[in-house]
This record gives sequence, C-alpha cells and structure tokens, in this order.
Amino acid sequence: MNKYFQRMKPTGTCPPRKPVSKIIWSWIGAFFGIFLVQAVSGHVSGLVLIGSFGASAVLIYGTPMAEFAQPRNLVGGHCVSAVVGVTVFLLFGSSMLAAPAAVSLAVVAMHFTRTLHPPGGATALIAVIGGDNIHVLGYRYVLSPVLLGSLLMLLVALLVNNMSANPKRHYPVYWL
Repeated sequence: MNKYFQRMKPTGTCPPRKPVSKIIWSWIGAFFGIFLVQAVSGHVSGLVLIGSFGASAVLIYGTPMAEFAQPRNLVGGHCVSAVVGVTVFLLFGSSMLAAPAAVSLAVVAMHFTRTLHPPGGATALIAVIGGDNIHVLGYRYVLSPVLLGSLLMLLVALLVNNMSANPKRHYPVYWL
C-alpha cells in the first residue's frame, strides 16, 4: 500500500503563468467561439449550444497546439461521443448504468478512432441526462447541436488562433 501512495508524490512544480498576450488571445477565441454558437442558436430552430462546448473552448482557444484541441479531435470526438451517448440512451434509457456507460464507452470509442477530446465525455453524458429536449432529438443530436456547434467553434479557432503575431501560435497542428 505504501508504494501506491508513493506514486502520488509530486515530481514537478506548477508551470509559470502564460504570457498576457496568450491569455488575451485565449479570451478572444473563447468569447467569440461561444458567442457565435449562441448567436446561431437564436437563428435556427433547436439547440446549438451545449455545456461541453465550454470545455472545448478552453482547449481549442487556450491550448491550440495540444493534441486534444486539433480539428480531428474537436469535431470527431464530439460526434463519436454523441453517437455513443444517444445509442446508450436508446438502449438503457435513464437507468443507473446509462450515464457511466455513455461516458466510458465514449472514451473507448474516441481512443479507437483517434479523436480523444475530453469534452466529448460530457457530450455523451448530455445525450443521456439532457432531458426531454435532448432525448427527443435522437440521432439528430449528433448533427445539431453537436456537429454544427463544433464546426462553428472550429471556424473561430481557425480565425483567432492564426491572427497572433507569435509564429508558435498557429492552428491546426494537423487535420487528420
């Protein structure tokens, strides 16, 4: 048991705060990304903005070079997870197994498809616990809000993350 707790011993230190310019670019991206998705929600019938997009904003605008933030991971991770979440809900309904099954199977599916995007777990969870407004969508949930919202956020990420004068801040690192 002692070896188990030894593994929890820190091996590093907290990294320094990012430069103010990076923080400002992150803020601009997150603001306009969520703003665009919310604005489109007001002009199309149905929901476009879901909670997991908030976590995606942190990744794609705050850490645009990270593996989890790349377009394949953003769009693919959300869509794969949405399919898994809807399928689990259709199979298990609101049973006690539905939420853990949706999230854990979404993680597995994202690993197999090389689209791991942590907010995807929340997208799968929303498909199960999102209530009647989400459940009535069935697999349409994958198209809107999930695909439409993630593509809108990607558009903003492509614009904002390439506006910086810093040559190290570019997006994406890879597409597929």
